[in-house]
Amino acid sequence: MDSLITAAGRALAAGDPLGALNRVALRNDPPALALRGIAMAQLGDFPRAKTLLQSAARGFGPKQAVARARCVVAEAEVALASRDLAWPTHKLDAARETLQLHGDLMNAEHARYLMVRRLLLVGHLDDAERELAKLDPALFPPALMAAHALMVAGIAMRRVHAGVAREALAKATVNARQAAIPALTAEVEAASRLLGLPAARLVSRDRERALLLGDVEALFASDSLVIDACRHVVRRMDKAVSLATRPVLFTLVRALAEAWPGDMPRNTLIARAFRAKHADETHRARLRVEIGRLRAMLGSLAEVNATTRGFVLSPHDASEVVVLARPVEGKHGAVLALLADGESWSSSALALALGASQRTVQRSLDELTTSGMVHSFGSGRARRWMTPPLPGFTTTLLLPSPLPGD
Repeated sequence: MDSLITAAGRALAAGDPLGALNRVALRNDPPALALRGIAMAQLGDFPRAKTLLQSAARGFGPKQAVARARCVVAEAEVALASRDLAWPTHKLDAARETLQLHGDLMNAEHARYLMVRRLLLVGHLDDAERELAKLDPALFPPALMAAHALMVAGIAMRRVHAGVAREALAKATVNARQAAIPALTAEVEAASRLLGLPAARLVSRDRERALLLGDVEALFASDSLVIDACRHVVRRMDKAVSLATRPVLFTLVRALAEAWPGDMPRNTLIARAFRAKHADETHRARLRVEIGRLRAMLGSLAEVNATTRGFVLSPHDASEVVVLARPVEGKHGAVLALLADGESWSSSALALALGASQRTVQRSLDELTTSGMVHSFGSGRARRWMTPPLPGFTTTLLLPSPLPGD
């Protein structure tokens, strides 16, 4: 490897893409193409970066398996940064195995971190934890140690373990400073700020207030009956009943919780659960059926008792009943939650992360674009959507992943 390639590589490792381009911008040999691709990725030009990395991979010969594998890992990182979650992950697995086989352990472990980050984005926390457990960060340089701590913090925040997240972010901060890479330091600082932003809203009959992640953790540990509208779960301490596949039942229990300790009129319940403007006898009969199903689902957590004008929620062994709601709710709340990270997303990536059909996501994006809440650029498969982060809110609890007790 010549001196210019070496110098460009060192510049990239230090987070200086312009310095790297100054050395290899006019060269078209495979190593230079690969470094130019990484530099363009650091500068945010992901389409150009992808093209350069693919050209570099094709340029390396059959005896240069390690170089080709490194290009694949870099391409995977570009796909992740551009939220192309449909990028074929089997290519990353094959590249990691090649790097490990040839003794390039640092890049092999970096590939594993990319796997963990993708799993975290799509909400597969158990799989992300299993992959992360295979790594020993003590063996790595500061940059990879910071990446490891960020992954630990990300999983902890999604599981609402604020203390674990805070400790991991403190380690990430120290390691990022040692690595002296500005982009990495900025990523750690952005993650740390989330702990100081509201993660959800507490809604009850008398009040509504914002909760930090630590407050949500404390709420889950209390003896309150929590109607978790972030995950459509009814929970109390270590007991939880999921109503994620029973939207009518969850609508009913949330309405009852918002009226607690009072009751909720039948006509109001019918309007909210069945979206009926005028209740008739068929609606009342259906309400009785759904209330019976709700009683059966809640089991030992609470009872639903009839009153003169409606129904009342009566919790077992709970000091109060509260609703934990998303910071921003509405028809397109889940899509906005993902777009609020400030990155550009494809519709296919949003569909993967939300577990919804791509057509459903596209309809939401069309409506959000028409209302001016979301902006798009590009066309065809290269089209991406983005929106500025919601001011003053973190979207951690809005993303699709299981919470404690699920």
